[in-house]
Amino acid sequence: SEIDPEKFSSRIECESPNNDLSCFRGFVEHSNKDRVGLSKENLLLRGCTVRNTEAVVGIVVYAGHETKTMLNNSGPRYKHSKLERKVNTDILWCVLLLILMCLTGAIGHGIWLSRYSEIPFLNIPEPDGKTIPPALAGFNMFWTMIILLQVLIPISLYVSIEIVKLGQIYLIQNDIDFYHEKTDSTIQCRALNIAENLGQIQYIFSDKTGTLTENKMVFRRCSIAGQEYCHEENAKRLESYQETDSEDEDSADHQCGSLTHMSKWQGHNCRAVNEPLNRKSLNQLSGGYPALGREHEAGDVPHSGRVAFSSPIETDVIPDTELLEKFSQISSYSYRQSEEASSKLALETMYITDFFLALAICNTVVVSVPNQARQKMRLSSLGRMPIKSLEEIRQMFQRLSVRRLSSSPLPNVKESSESPNSFVRKLSIFRMKLASPALDGDAERAAEPHNADSPENPQVPQELDTVNVAAGCEHNSAASCIELSSSPKLCYEAESPDEAALVHAARAYKCILESRTPDQVTVDFAGLGSLTFQILHILPFDSVRKRMSVVVRHPVSNKVVVYTKGADSVMMDLLRTTSEGTNNSEVEQKKIKERTQKHLDDYARRGLRTLCIAKKVLSDAEYAEWLNHHFLAETSIENREELLLESAIRLENELTLLGATGIEDRLQEGVPDTIQALRKAGIKIWMLTGDKRETAVNIAYACKLLEPDDRIFTLKSQS
Repeated sequence: SEIDPEKFSSRIECESPNNDLSCFRGFVEHSNKDRVGLSKENLLLRGCTVRNTEAVVGIVVYAGHETKTMLNNSGPRYKHSKLERKVNTDILWCVLLLILMCLTGAIGHGIWLSRYSEIPFLNIPEPDGKTIPPALAGFNMFWTMIILLQVLIPISLYVSIEIVKLGQIYLIQNDIDFYHEKTDSTIQCRALNIAENLGQIQYIFSDKTGTLTENKMVFRRCSIAGQEYCHEENAKRLESYQETDSEDEDSADHQCGSLTHMSKWQGHNCRAVNEPLNRKSLNQLSGGYPALGREHEAGDVPHSGRVAFSSPIETDVIPDTELLEKFSQISSYSYRQSEEASSKLALETMYITDFFLALAICNTVVVSVPNQARQKMRLSSLGRMPIKSLEEIRQMFQRLSVRRLSSSPLPNVKESSESPNSFVRKLSIFRMKLASPALDGDAERAAEPHNADSPENPQVPQELDTVNVAAGCEHNSAASCIELSSSPKLCYEAESPDEAALVHAARAYKCILESRTPDQVTVDFAGLGSLTFQILHILPFDSVRKRMSVVVRHPVSNKVVVYTKGADSVMMDLLRTTSEGTNNSEVEQKKIKERTQKHLDDYARRGLRTLCIAKKVLSDAEYAEWLNHHFLAETSIENREELLLESAIRLENELTLLGATGIEDRLQEGVPDTIQALRKAGIKIWMLTGDKRETAVNIAYACKLLEPDDRIFTLKSQS
């Protein structure tokens, strides 16, 4: 219901105006004394864009000069070059010398007139016959000397320096060595007053991600339940991308290429992969998963420039054959059995399922369709749409112009036992897609409709979000069925490239993030069907905890589950501890931890970014108790950050390790040669990174920040 401002009686209490853009504390107290905490997620700053929502109801808490934007607007800081500071100092000494000389002349002139006041021809009187006093004569002489000696101040020096600077800028911008042929652009000088400082640089502090690297996170390897999956076919794909990128590069650029070249000499139990990707292996790999094959065809997936982290090297992930075979055996029955059984096979099924579910939902990724707005579809209107003859239905499916699915059906496909109402609604959705010229050629996927007569689904949702899918139908003489598969045209918009890489990796295994709202997230899992998780709470990532968590209610088990991902340096200390003489599952968990740690160390030596994935199952009573404490922390204004940190630590413990991931971020073109040239020029370079020590050392070797014969000293500190 819409909010009437005149009837708004709640009280808002927040902190006093400040310039901290990353923090906001407050709460809303309703008339019934209930409090709702306010944080930075509830604050909309000037210049922000509202996404993933249709309407916003807001109230102004800061206005005018009390806004955070105005409090941070102190104006640009003027930058002085070393030459400019030197010139200003010298001119200041010239001014002092000029004042001293003029003052000396003025004082001497006054003293001289005071001693010879009786000599008429020396003290010339004014026209009225009066003589000027010596003090006034000395004052006049001071300004006379200023005019005579002003040439001591080199005003023309500033003009000469500015002309020289303009010449420098012209030569720099027209230097052919600074021309980049691929982008058809040259260097741009935006600060005209510090160009001469380029020759005075002694230190360079550079961030790694996005500065030295491409900021294109590529899923490379993973470890699930202590078993590593090398993704060799995916490695071949990356090799083919690297060979394509290096065709137009110089030989010096080619020999430094990427981090994968640094890891070829390292021994590992997985065979080396350096063969080009071929279409045959790709077709064999896709097998019964037709969407996998379609994702790699040219022009099939439109990568919008407005969508973050959507380049083909990031999105086109080829699954590991061994893991894909295990994944295809997962069903709803096997997953339920794995939660109760303790056998190795059952545990592996549970680990694989929860691992990919964590990759898909433990993030803040927003799902969208390229160049199309979000659309709503009401079931009430669908039910009233007429359905005509079977001949028209057959023609309608022919007009879809979508590839037929392969002979192996998806595990979540329902046969002709579907209810007639469900079948009619699906046909109505396809008819609506055909009737809309803007959406021609695409099928609209509707969530599984809830039958009002069914005891399992007592309520019918009023509206549902529709997502773009590809669909096909295998005609059978006995019965006709509709098989819906996930469309490769869904786009994921993520806050960080790491989240996008993990979501695309889960999508490659048919664990597809379909939609996300503030209250729920829908995942199309190949073996379990469409799963809608109720989002109970999200603990966002921060630099102190180095992890993020999402609390959901699992639709299969109806349990409260916490999925957590983060750096292994903190995650390993949060795992469930085992004691001597415990049961088999805890012993197996200890072995999984040891094997996963070895895999993480190997990933770090290969220069990959590592993440640990874990989960925790809570009872309703445990979750309610934690929620009460967390509610008090959210509604507190004083020491809110400390209270929220304590609440997160209280939840994120006794975790069960699911696995780990290794993500590659390749070096940008020419980075090793650039760093080598800067070092030869005597410039000291510092690389700043939040990666593990082994990862940082490997990348330092790859970008030639370290040489093979360099001696490395490691300094560790907790502060």
